Amino acid sequence: MNALTPYAAFFMRLAVGGVFLVHGLSKFHRGIPATTLFLHDVGFPFAVIFAVILIGIETIGAICVIFGIFTRFWSICMAVEMVVAILAVRLPHGGNIELEGLLFAGAITLVALGDGPLSIAVKLKHSS
Repeated sequence: MNALTPYAAFFMRLAVGGVFLVHGLSKFHRGIPATTLFLHDVGFPFAVIFAVILIGIETIGAICVIFGIFTRFWSICMAVEMVVAILAVRLPHGGNIELEGLLFAGAITLVALGDGPLSIAVKLKHSS
């Protein structure tokens, strides 16, 4: 372990959270109906419910991950989302899975690393 190892979570949080946030804001701006239509077109049941869940994970969850708030919880949600995206959307339609695979690996890494020392959660724990 070197001196930079404790800060790996910070850089991973920025990368994973940042990519999810960009995708989440895109879904948010297009709206729930557009996201619902996409999910319905790829065969998801309860598309409206899952559209709201996706937008929540990719916006609220991403912001929390970036700042290091409930990182493990949101990272599990993101990892599950990527598994579903790979198995239910990308593979059946012959799509590439590079982005989803990297986001899955990053989310699992954050589950293992947690918030890291450069996070709001750590600052709040030390101030109590």
